[in-house]
Amino acid sequence: MTRKCIELIRVSTESQAADDRASIPAQRAINRRTAANYELDIVKSFEISDVSGASVLLAPEIQNLLRLINDPQIHGVITREFSRLMRPESFSDYAILQAFSDSNTILYLPEGPIDFRSKTGRLMGTIRAAIAGLERQEILERMWTAKEEKRRRGENPQSYITLPFGIGYGERKWFYKPEAQRVREAFHKMLRGQHNYQELAKEVGVTPRGMHLILRNPIYTGWRVINKRRDISPGARITREGGRQGDRRKIERAPEDIIRVKVLDPLVSIEEFNRVQKIMDSKQALHWRHRPDCGRRFAYSGFLACALCGNLVYTSFRSRNSDSGVYYVCKSKKVKSRCSSSYMRRDRLEAKLDDLFTQKFSDNNFIRELADSYISSIQTRAQIQSRNTFENAPADLEQRRQRILDAFFEGIIDRADRDTRLARLEEEKKQYQRLLEPTESAQKLNTEDLAEMLSPFYEWKFLNREDKRALLSSFCPQIHVADYEVQGLTLLCSDKVTRTDRDSWQPQA
Repeated sequence: MTRKCIELIRVSTESQAADDRASIPAQRAINRRTAANYELDIVKSFEISDVSGASVLLAPEIQNLLRLINDPQIHGVITREFSRLMRPESFSDYAILQAFSDSNTILYLPEGPIDFRSKTGRLMGTIRAAIAGLERQEILERMWTAKEEKRRRGENPQSYITLPFGIGYGERKWFYKPEAQRVREAFHKMLRGQHNYQELAKEVGVTPRGMHLILRNPIYTGWRVINKRRDISPGARITREGGRQGDRRKIERAPEDIIRVKVLDPLVSIEEFNRVQKIMDSKQALHWRHRPDCGRRFAYSGFLACALCGNLVYTSFRSRNSDSGVYYVCKSKKVKSRCSSSYMRRDRLEAKLDDLFTQKFSDNNFIRELADSYISSIQTRAQIQSRNTFENAPADLEQRRQRILDAFFEGIIDRADRDTRLARLEEEKKQYQRLLEPTESAQKLNTEDLAEMLSPFYEWKFLNREDKRALLSSFCPQIHVADYEVQGLTLLCSDKVTRTDRDSWQPQA
């Protein structure tokens, strides 16, 4: 008598299920031969695609199969190999074997059947499942190792969809696409004071979030920096609805694992890129409002910090129909009442700030103090960057050099390939050294240069509100103020707060 069985066909990715691939037809042909050898009648066939062996229990097809095998008329399940049924990553995945045992269902493979109710079948089934899961982990590790080596060589091991906007890759070479010029212009506009991500995104042709990511990506300085990686541990796997293949969670790399490779000529200079990062950091820290629909009633909103507690000073309305009901207030006082500073009327505080900018930025002593602060800050950052980078860079370069030599000794690469890779590694070391050299612009800055940069402040009172905000954005100042008294000023070009004695500022309003 012919016994009824269910056929199971599974491929892990959608591409394996394509018409031009032979995986599914090959599995079907082998299953038909298995059915003929054991006189089985296939009454139902399940073809599953884009489902990992570790996620089969989440697939509705498998859930339906487990319901059907409870029917006494269903004798068994036919599949090409054990891994088509499962590749477990956790002990909970073994529940599928218990379902086979409870329903007295036989698993038919080309090499023979497995009865999970027998002692031998239970032992062999558990071992086969463990081996399938181990194979999956080894496949992931081999793939990760191969891709990681390509990344360290400056290659792109992923699909083209992972490439940054305006960047192309082909024949082991990186190149800029024509649209990359729009990215260069976006960086320049950011430096000129246009800080609205939405407006910049329209001009570049991306989403506002995409514009933010573009401006954060150092690839446009020519350096590919990879500071995150996919977590290949079982708990990091993310599946889509129906158990379909999803993604894996990203985690931060350890400092010694961060990859920095020079792959292109710079589209923007490192100095320009770093200034844009400083602007974006300040925007994020102070919660600036740059939406097109946001009114510009406050010339200094987004640039003020409380001199008492350091929190953001933002705007508050008691009456939106008159300037007398418009105030600046510390966020700590407004939200949690934890700051002793007082509300400051907009008209009084902005008039005081207008006088301050007009007076102070025409004072050579004040400008000289800013220049000294800037040069000192640049030199300090360069020393810290050099020390931190070279603590990790030599070890990283030496590890890569040793891997190249190991590959040569094991016969994986030939002598010419070894010499090419070592030469590329030496060039990268020289690029690190050039990158960490102090910039000439910082060394050559003097009082006259900074005075010329700040010359627009001479006519500050005659500028309208939008012009004032654009000019402030280009320098990205943080003004420390409390109770109408300005106690300090930090510019984009310096990490230091420039302060003078209180008597040297304008009298309190």
